[in-house]
Amino acid sequence: MDEHHTAGHASADDEYLATPPGSTYEHTDATVSIIVKFLFWLAVSAVIIHVGLAGLYALLIDRAMETGEQRYPLAAAQGERLPPAPRLQQFPRKEIYEFRRGEQDLLDGYGWMNRNEGVVHIPIENAMRLMVERGALSSRAVDGRETPGLMPTDASAGRVVERRRQ
Repeated sequence: MDEHHTAGHASADDEYLATPPGSTYEHTDATVSIIVKFLFWLAVSAVIIHVGLAGLYALLIDRAMETGEQRYPLAAAQGERLPPAPRLQQFPRKEIYEFRRGEQDLLDGYGWMNRNEGVVHIPIENAMRLMVERGALSSRAVDGRETPGLMPTDASAGRVVERRRQ
């Protein structure tokens, strides 16, 4: 075996340096006809698969039209369901505008809070003026004595006065 590689060549790769007479490509390359046959049959099989899938798709659509099946028969019995709250707003700018407008109307207008008990709401400016006039927010009692340490609590928004810890 060593004689074969060394006879007439310095290395085993030297026999591939020269192209044999009469050949137009490297004689060790793959046969072109095999590659062409493979590509031809690959294209034919791709066309057959695409045509077959198109036919199957058309058949399934026709069958669905004939039977008139609903897409999800179990879900059809439930009716239209909404996702659980909180849901996304469809028109958030409009909704916040309407919310703020309603809040502003409550602050600026007169109306019944509870008609049965006779509770009404008045505009906020009038309510603040009345509170100052009546002295409801001062630390002095009605009789003129000062009552130190009484302050409205944060949680009550000024409605309840408590004795402050000292």
